[in-house]
Parts: sequence; structure tokens; C-alpha cells
Amino acid sequence: MIYEMRTYRCLPGRLPALLKRFQDNTLRIWERHGIRQAGFWTYAVGPSNNELVYLVAWESMAERETKWAAFQADPEWIAARTASEADGPILENIVNAFLQPTAFSSVK
Repeated sequence: MIYEMRTYRCLPGRLPALLKRFQDNTLRIWERHGIRQAGFWTYAVGPSNNELVYLVAWESMAERETKWAAFQADPEWIAARTASEADGPILENIVNAFLQPTAFSSVK
């Protein structure tokens, strides 16, 4: 099992639009594609109030490549992303990393 940690830095004032897009559209589309979220966080105290951090659980990099490509090409996702950006862009940038649990991790 590997975990992909993705950090989305939003443009000022646009985090609510990103959260709404995940809640109303993205998670449902992920479910259809078999993408498993492992948690979502915003900062209560920390470096930014314009960021969303989340983890996605993957069996392998091959699974990630196949399912992520299908999600990115999904017409419903493309329409939802376009609609959510009707008032302007949401994201400033995206950073992702792939994490592997240690032998002593409670998450495997």
C-alpha cells in the first residue's frame, strides 16, 4: 500500500469553492473509479488557511496511474471542474508526494 499526499494551495478566498467541489462532485466520481480517500484536512493552526491536504490510498503505482488517468478523463469530472471555476480559477498550485508506511506504522 502506498499513500499519495496531495496539497492544494488555493488562490485567496477560493478554498470554500474547492471544498464544495470535493463534497458535491469529486468524491462521488472517485468512488465510481475505485479511488479510495484516506482523509482530508485543512489547517486549524499552521502555515496557510488557503490549503487542503488529503491522502489517497493505492495498492500500487500501476493502480494509481490507471485509475487517476480514467478520473482525469471522465466527462463528469471535467464538467464539474469547469463549473466550479466559473467565477475564476481555484488553485494556485498542487504538490503531491507518495508515502510508504513504515513497519511500525498504525496505517499499513
